[in-house]
Amino acid sequence: MNNFDNEKLNRIRHTMAHVLAYAVKQIFDDVKFGIGPVIEDGFYYDFDLPRSLVPEDLNLVEEKMKDIIKKGYQVQHETVSFDEARRIFSNQPYKLELIDELEQNEENTTVSIYKIGDFVDLCKGLHVSSLDELNPKAFKLMNISGAYWKGDAENPMLQRIYGTAWESVDELKAYILKIEEASKRDHRTIGAKLDLFSSSPKIGQGLILWHPKGAMVRFLLERFSQTAHILNGYNWVYTPHIGRGELWEISGHLQYYRDTMYSPIEVDIEQYYLKPMNCPFHIMIYNSSLRSYKDLPIRYAEFGTVYRYELSGTLQGLTRVRGLTQDDAHIICTPEQVHTEIINVLKFSLYILKSFGLEDFKAYIATKPGKKAIGDDKDWEIATESLKNAVREMGLEYEIDEGGGAFYGPKIDIKLKDALGREWQCSTIQYDFNLPKRFNMTYIGPDGEKHTPMMVHRALFGAVERFFAMLIEHYNGDFPLWYAPVQIGIVPVGSIHYEYCRELSKKLKTLGLRVNLDLSDDKMRAKIRKMEMERIPLILVIGDREAREGGISVRSRKEGDLGFMTLNELLDRIKPELDKGIPQYIMD
Repeated sequence: MNNFDNEKLNRIRHTMAHVLAYAVKQIFDDVKFGIGPVIEDGFYYDFDLPRSLVPEDLNLVEEKMKDIIKKGYQVQHETVSFDEARRIFSNQPYKLELIDELEQNEENTTVSIYKIGDFVDLCKGLHVSSLDELNPKAFKLMNISGAYWKGDAENPMLQRIYGTAWESVDELKAYILKIEEASKRDHRTIGAKLDLFSSSPKIGQGLILWHPKGAMVRFLLERFSQTAHILNGYNWVYTPHIGRGELWEISGHLQYYRDTMYSPIEVDIEQYYLKPMNCPFHIMIYNSSLRSYKDLPIRYAEFGTVYRYELSGTLQGLTRVRGLTQDDAHIICTPEQVHTEIINVLKFSLYILKSFGLEDFKAYIATKPGKKAIGDDKDWEIATESLKNAVREMGLEYEIDEGGGAFYGPKIDIKLKDALGREWQCSTIQYDFNLPKRFNMTYIGPDGEKHTPMMVHRALFGAVERFFAMLIEHYNGDFPLWYAPVQIGIVPVGSIHYEYCRELSKKLKTLGLRVNLDLSDDKMRAKIRKMEMERIPLILVIGDREAREGGISVRSRKEGDLGFMTLNELLDRIKPELDKGIPQYIMD
């Protein structure tokens, strides 16, 4: 069960957030409070403090929280008038701002507050009835970070304390073990250890250098995906990295997305921008010719690198970068075709993800994002319901992500769980009834008249960088055989076996396998150990018998020592795994 679905746990964590704020108040009398919601696996609270927190502060705050919990205060709920709320929080500017916002909604006639001891907080609930229901040994403060008030970089930077809370000590211990395992699997640590990728301050933050082994995995991922796309009716295209300002004016990106775009580049007295999206370029390919309903659907796809100015504090390894490569596609179709196309995209998305050994999925339907949205409510309602129907038809579990859509349409987000049960955002399927109109896209219908097509945006990996990070952590760097950067390592026992090993290496490479032949002066055991540390799936050890009988001795990372066999026996053994790298036709 998702932790968000556990009401008792949510009550515990929500109350713990208030206890956290109460404890911080006892340490810093002049603290200004932000918000403290429940999140997956825990809670947080934002504070405006007179000094920066340090990790050692967490121990002090924890002890204060335990003292508060042991007093067993009742958690008291009251509703007060807006004027009374302003009096209570007269020295809390962030709370006063929230009160003003609440009052602007005509449905709100009072303000909900909660009291623990002499601490009062603005909150709609829900909480435990008494602190006696909290286990003082079953929570832990995890870390400190910075967070802009309301997520807006123009607002003050607050200090955020993250915590986790559980019903029992055993649950807390299990969670801590999971976190420790996740830390061991951190893609940044493994990426450095396996020499997969890096970044350099001389190049710039959030810009990734793909090293040979990492580049090989990326090449294999992209090749599989590209071949599968072409096999399943997509047309592969390539587009530029920059475009004139006029293009982004028409698309609406300069109006709605400017904050995350890089500054313009002056070329021939014109302004060009690094592309934050690929969609306008695909549209221009479509608009380069007159189209008929008989031509539709048209599916354009590419691996297009886009550039987004992410705040430096949010950048993290491969999961948050400034240059990201999307396996982007745009499907242009008639209104009658759009439902079938969305179903096909969902089917294709699950096929691609499953091909990489990922099986646990959940869909989120993101709805209209408030003020920034383009288009009327009726279009949004129709499009959103269409996405819901598609997800239901595929039998996928889904939740509603209120206000999470792009400015130009609602979307389906496919999130998957890795080996540690963590959720990752991958595939996005985006409905768009806006850009076709903005770019005057048309097709000639059966009636001989011009009509506006529908368009579906989608990315299946999401971003290649984030997907690769997820695979690293999911597999702990032990990639499946078919897309391991090096599939087979060859270790000669002595120099007299070098020639046989060279011939064996050539033969395997001719068969399309990726081979590392170690002819260094290191001892055999050191060579094997090095290959094991590099997480090479298969190691072939060649000694006298192997050279004499034309065979191999095989060590598998998954199965251990497989003993002596012929090369053909090995090839027969690994063929089913290698065949997983051959894309299949899956469209009806």
